[in-house]
Amino acid sequence: MLNSHQSCNIGFVGLGVMGKSLALNLADHGYKVAGFDLDPNKVKDVLDTEQSERRSDISEARIIGCKTLKEMLPKLTTPRVIVLLVPAGEPVDIICRQLIESGLEADDIVVDCGNSQWTDTIRRESEYRGKLKFFGTAVSGGEVGARFGPSLMPGGDADSWKYLQPMWEAVSAKVAEDGSQIIKNIPGDPVTEGEPCTTYLGPNGAGHYVKMVHNGIEYADMQLICEAYHLLRSLLGYEPEEIGKIFEKWNQGELNSYLVEITADILQQYDHATGAPLVDMILDSAGQKGTGRWTSISATQMGVPAGIISESVYARALSTLTQERENASSRLIGDIELGDIDPTAVEEAIKNALYCAKICAYAQGFQIMRAAQEEYNWQFNFSDIAKIWRGGCIIRASFLQKIAIAFTENPNLENLLLADYFADALEHKQKGLRQAVILAAQSGIPTPSFFSALAYFDGYRSEILPANLLQAQRDYFGAHTYERVDAEAGEKFHTFWQEENRPERKV
Repeated sequence: MLNSHQSCNIGFVGLGVMGKSLALNLADHGYKVAGFDLDPNKVKDVLDTEQSERRSDISEARIIGCKTLKEMLPKLTTPRVIVLLVPAGEPVDIICRQLIESGLEADDIVVDCGNSQWTDTIRRESEYRGKLKFFGTAVSGGEVGARFGPSLMPGGDADSWKYLQPMWEAVSAKVAEDGSQIIKNIPGDPVTEGEPCTTYLGPNGAGHYVKMVHNGIEYADMQLICEAYHLLRSLLGYEPEEIGKIFEKWNQGELNSYLVEITADILQQYDHATGAPLVDMILDSAGQKGTGRWTSISATQMGVPAGIISESVYARALSTLTQERENASSRLIGDIELGDIDPTAVEEAIKNALYCAKICAYAQGFQIMRAAQEEYNWQFNFSDIAKIWRGGCIIRASFLQKIAIAFTENPNLENLLLADYFADALEHKQKGLRQAVILAAQSGIPTPSFFSALAYFDGYRSEILPANLLQAQRDYFGAHTYERVDAEAGEKFHTFWQEENRPERKV
């Protein structure tokens, strides 16, 4: 590493929560950082934090504050690397133009680490070519992940990746041979051993696309956990703390994951003001930043079945209709008939339902990425994608080790459901999913993602679907044609449905 005050390895524009955390992470790994933010208080905050965390054997500041972009550029070694952690959209383009005006050159690398839409990243790489090298890197893991080891999903110019690779591998999360994340979370004492949770994903928008799908899966995973909680509480009458302990137990087995872990913790927290379970004091109106919706839209545009992800987006949208739901609750009465239930059996069924539905949600996510390869001329290594999600990111789970193995054994695997491990799991545990869906329907408990997961599983394993009738309907009202089971693939036919003898002709 370089020690000169005028020789910073990397610059940061945007020192909010994520920018500050990533800058400190890089500093812990021996890189010297120059930082700029429109808010001087954020610059001061990161400098004060760096000073307070600096080890006694390090005399020089590892992060240098800059008042302007023009002041930053001369402090950077060449090719200059500047990370943008600013709001997605127009702010990214504004900073790019300002950097060009400030003297950035064609070989300098600008890395967008925000939650940008992949189409914007594709456009920017093309638009700024010859003026700078625009590179996308999506970051998952929140504040703690960014500070001590996130999952990084890079996409862009391959030569730029060669320059960024050592830094990204240094600061990313690390996992052990068994796929578990190595965690220290100690400032100044970073994790240096283990396999880094980052890898080059492809050109232009590939990294941001993979992160978008990650977030779509995250939406589904969170919704499925919420539905399991809803069933445990509404069917069995368990209190949040009791359900938290159940999730704690589940987290010791095949459902082990960051989201199950934090759910267990959340449900055992109490509100200081009222003494009630904290979860009961939180308004049931969910927010979203758009990435789950983007995933659903992209899947729809490419014709990929991703109902679980879409239902998780719709569930959040429905939750925001708080006043409408309150009004409807007294007007729309459910016709509910529920007999005696065995709490132990129901608990086990919900656990298995969550695992089966989770398999289906991930299968949909990987199907979306498989289709995107064709759409955007990318070439994904799905085993590598599963590996970099094992640590640092929000959906990190021991489950991902199985996915990585499945795609390592068969890189051309059409669908995760067909991998031996997951096919066997679904064979033996699907009864739980079916029972959970039946109980939810009988008791009037909305579990849209569980319902969608079961429909997806049964639809995918069905040799024959009623789409033949649907094609007949389309041909009847719109002359859209259809194919016949006894003709060559691709041959089109049309029936004159309203004529007496219904003549058919090849189109």
